[in-house]
Amino acid sequence: MTEKPQSTTESHLPRRTVLATGAAGAAVALTAGGGAPATATTTAGATASAMTRHEVFQHGVASGDPLPDAVVLWTRVTPTPDATPGSGRGPKVRVGWEVATDRRFRRVVRRGRYVTSAGRDHTVKLDARGLEPERWYWFRFTALGRTSPVGRTRTAPAADATPANLRLGFASCSNWPAGLFAAYRGLAERSDLHAIVHLGDYLYESGSSDVRAHEPDREIVTLADYRQRHGQYKTDPDLQAAHASAPWIVTWDDHEVTNDSWAEGAENHDASEGDYAKRRARAHRAYDEWMPCRMDGTARLDDGTRLYRRLRFGTLAELSMLDLRTYRDEQISQVGTDTGVDDPGRTITGEEQMGWLLEGLQQDRAQWKLVGTSVMFSPLKVAALPRDVVAAVNTLAPLLPQDGVYANADQWDGYTADRRTVVDHLVSQGVQDTVFLTGDIHSAWAIDVPTDVGSYPLSPSAGVEFVCTSVTSGNLKDALGTPSRSPVNLAAEQAILLANPHIKYLNFDDHGFSVLDVTAERAQCDFFVIGSRTDPDTPITWTRSFATVAGASFVQEVDAPVG
Repeated sequence: MTEKPQSTTESHLPRRTVLATGAAGAAVALTAGGGAPATATTTAGATASAMTRHEVFQHGVASGDPLPDAVVLWTRVTPTPDATPGSGRGPKVRVGWEVATDRRFRRVVRRGRYVTSAGRDHTVKLDARGLEPERWYWFRFTALGRTSPVGRTRTAPAADATPANLRLGFASCSNWPAGLFAAYRGLAERSDLHAIVHLGDYLYESGSSDVRAHEPDREIVTLADYRQRHGQYKTDPDLQAAHASAPWIVTWDDHEVTNDSWAEGAENHDASEGDYAKRRARAHRAYDEWMPCRMDGTARLDDGTRLYRRLRFGTLAELSMLDLRTYRDEQISQVGTDTGVDDPGRTITGEEQMGWLLEGLQQDRAQWKLVGTSVMFSPLKVAALPRDVVAAVNTLAPLLPQDGVYANADQWDGYTADRRTVVDHLVSQGVQDTVFLTGDIHSAWAIDVPTDVGSYPLSPSAGVEFVCTSVTSGNLKDALGTPSRSPVNLAAEQAILLANPHIKYLNFDDHGFSVLDVTAERAQCDFFVIGSRTDPDTPITWTRSFATVAGASFVQEVDAPVG
């Protein structure tokens, strides 16, 4: 059943307008509830006093997908104690929202009302429009006599502006049972990030009770399940703090639905779990409700599930966020030397998304072409020969994959024709300054993207790739039960580096996040790691930094992180 659009109103207020509520609730708080009374009431007729004996804003606030004149705002209200995520309980609620140029809300520039209900799991998601480019704003919500925590957000530069820099935090793979989200604390504590990019596996579908238990503590399948899981993740204080600190730009990978998913199924889905298309639709619905992103270009529900989109940061950079699960063909099941990975009829992007991506990768657009890809783009090989040698051998029989013996058919290595299309486009069109930002594999990498992996470094690079490690999801150290940077782990890293000279940095051991800073002269990636997944006060430290100079298309190590 298609939900009717929820009512919203928006007004443009004079800059000097002072709200009657003053500064109450305006300090950036990371716990729910609090603040001065408001006049909003439920449409079910219950009084505010009867319904505010609990925390109304239990899941924090968030913003996302910044444009020069707009940003998506998000929260979730809990109108009654039993109106928990996925419960289907609770009345309609009228929610007020405000955007101000100061954290005390003395200069409110936008405000409006929004009606939410159990039909959308009591989430609130709207586009706040009419904002000024390249500016910090503060926002908050009111409902049932309570005021939400305050969030900070930022609009993108105007299309023709040339900002001094663009600084993005990026992260992926945050598995709740695997540990605490200290990496999000590290992102939240920075005041210099213009946005935070999440590259997939924001949540996990499995049931697990390791460091902390999933809710429900079983594999999720129904719409109520996915809603409950999203709600649980957004109770984490470090995740709430990161969402409140800057706008987020997100994409999904597989675990937002289920493991190793593709267009018509998934490795972790069987007939006992019902129709896969229906399961995915439920997961995508919950994601649309709970994440501060636009699908099909809007913040509305039920207008489509297209998540791939492009965000512009003046003439300096443009970020293309990909969806590499919804349209891909099934993964090759036999790993290693199966030449099916080279089949031009197989795709990881789908035809329409590939055309969209190539159109965006043009030199006459923004200087830096950033591509958010949930799985590794660059080849990860055990062995490879030059392309002309492979072609000659394969005239006898299809014996050798184009990019060598591959390790993971779930990433672009399993769809080499699509990767070749992108690389050849970059070369033929003379596109420079392309940077792939990647998650998925629970480890940190800095990579040159070779035009011919078998002959690199004698052949050039078409771009660079920076891969962030996981927030909590298990890595080599966790799998082996070894100390960080042990001889065994270092030997594994060295074996991969020796077999892949285009890979300049690899860290299999640590959890954390990365920061990309882009200027006209270079793009630099700083890698930060946490100490322990189980210590809420664990230290966060810088490890290594790599940069690519404008026009160079290769990475080199630098001595220090950005300021």
